[in-house]
Amino acid sequence: MNFLERLLATLKSAAVKGSQVYVERQSFSVRHSRTLAGARSTLLSLLLAAVLVFVIELVVRQSFSETLAYFTDPARPAWTTVGAFFLILLAFDALFAREHKAAVLVAPFAVLPAFVSQQKQVFLSDPLYPTDFLFGRQIMELMPVLVKDRPWTAVAVVIGLLAAIVGIGLLLRYAWRNFPKLTRRERLARVVFAVPMLIAFWNVMDYTQFSWIRDRLRVVPIMWDQKENYRHNGFALAFMVNLPMANVSAPAGYMADAIDRIPVKPLPAGTTHRSKPDVIVLMSESFWDPTLLPKVKLTPDPMPTVRELQGGTVFSPEFGGMTANVEFEALTGFSNAFLPYGSIPYQQYIRNPIPSLATFFRGEGYAARAVHPFQGWFWNRTAVYKSFGFDTFRSEETLPPMQKRGMFASDESLTKEIIRQADAMEDPFFFFAVTLQGHGPYEPNRYAKNTIKVEGDLPEKDRQVLATYAQGIKEADDSLKMLMEWAKRRDRETIIVLFGDHLPPLHTVYTSTGYMKDVTAARKGTKREMLAGHETPLVVWSNKTGAQKDIGSISPAFLSYTILKQAGYEHPYYTGFLGKVRDHFRVVDRYMLVRKNGKDVADWQRQPKIPGLLRDYRFLQHDMMFGKRYSTERFFQSHAELFSTGS
Repeated sequence: MNFLERLLATLKSAAVKGSQVYVERQSFSVRHSRTLAGARSTLLSLLLAAVLVFVIELVVRQSFSETLAYFTDPARPAWTTVGAFFLILLAFDALFAREHKAAVLVAPFAVLPAFVSQQKQVFLSDPLYPTDFLFGRQIMELMPVLVKDRPWTAVAVVIGLLAAIVGIGLLLRYAWRNFPKLTRRERLARVVFAVPMLIAFWNVMDYTQFSWIRDRLRVVPIMWDQKENYRHNGFALAFMVNLPMANVSAPAGYMADAIDRIPVKPLPAGTTHRSKPDVIVLMSESFWDPTLLPKVKLTPDPMPTVRELQGGTVFSPEFGGMTANVEFEALTGFSNAFLPYGSIPYQQYIRNPIPSLATFFRGEGYAARAVHPFQGWFWNRTAVYKSFGFDTFRSEETLPPMQKRGMFASDESLTKEIIRQADAMEDPFFFFAVTLQGHGPYEPNRYAKNTIKVEGDLPEKDRQVLATYAQGIKEADDSLKMLMEWAKRRDRETIIVLFGDHLPPLHTVYTSTGYMKDVTAARKGTKREMLAGHETPLVVWSNKTGAQKDIGSISPAFLSYTILKQAGYEHPYYTGFLGKVRDHFRVVDRYMLVRKNGKDVADWQRQPKIPGLLRDYRFLQHDMMFGKRYSTERFFQSHAELFSTGS
């Protein structure tokens, strides 16, 4: 081979090697570029997750400084929440096969519940719970009332929702066309990384079990104080922690022997009356004494009948709504204090027959009838009343047409219907009626004429709200007087009980008058604050003996004791055991006990040891609602035949 040939061979060899080097460098460059692109995509997903969590908390807290404090406080799980949303975005990106498309879809479904929670706190003081979705139909049913009260707000919400739907649709379309596609390997990597970690994260969220990992992540389930739970953990994590609340675990120590050790006093069956009295219980919607508001004067007194006859107050566990929880206590003698915070027994737990005043009275040969001039599905009442042992439930579907006050049936019409039904009864009867007229919101012009004059330094809007509410109280008081005048003409003893289920949602009326610091009542606070935000009037009256005047302030759970004692009955649970509890405690609330002497005990459930009487109370309630019903023979024998068959 001559020099020229060797040179050409050398150049060819060099070209080949150069080509190989170029190819190798090009391959390295492509891999490096893809790695950088993947890192950028991951960092962008993390940034989107952080922005989303910040927006959620800003919506809920309505404060930039508080939201920033949530993120900067190392003791709170803001960045744990960001991590959870980061994993969710990665998993959904893999599902959609597009980078960051998940953010477009997840964001609205995360921010909307946060907005609903913020609004719920404005009206009812509580944040949004998972169980709230169980009565979404109720919310939709009440929507016309809310729209009528705030029409322009409703219009803005509708326009906003339509704009959001259109905007999300356009964004999804843009994302599908323009966001980078994920390769099969990239999708698999996201799934392998995100899904197992999400499953592990979900498993450590069970608040009933201690978790070292959850503790390190700064997630602290504060189930005894949901406001603090949502403040500390943030909306998303607190909502997640509350998901298992429908699963009620047995209290420590619950077993057959524990039930057998609860002392029961042998009590005579039947009544000491010569004849069985008829009993009518009226749970009056949002009935409260508006003359308690400072800085205003109402003329004339809107509730003279109740004021003359009132013998005590009911310490409602609720404020401004959640009527069914008050009703649950009044009818069963059980307490919401022993149930998960935020739960709604009517929606979640009443699936089988349990003892109640209805089963007691039916066991004594009474007709037991529930009456409510609204639709039967509301608060699941049709099913619940059947489980409680009522033999009849007359709802809007089966009641005759009634006069309305605004959108709601008037108390006068309901009272006339109760009288009509009572006059048709031959057997002794127990009626439980829930009124509707007093339901908020209290829009102007609900009444043709407001006869109660409101004087005082109030904004005009608050004056109109208070005038509407006070007129409703007057008509409720007039209706009670009508019912009593009818009862006075009867030969058979007739006992009438009236109480308010909770304070009305008067919103800024409370702050304008200085009655409360906020537009909703505190869930926990001093005794004075709690009584101001939760006490409603209670009347217990008989056409033979008059009004009972020495009742004091009691939880709704003690109404069954009060009613049966007034009627002359004895019962192992309702007058025996509950009477013993009432001898020591007049109010059993989730956060506060009030003893017979008026002394309050705050945060009693967080004490190392709770009073044995309340421990037994909780045992009996759990036994009959969720347990094996070991207590049936000793405490509820007269109910057994009725509730065991679901009659």
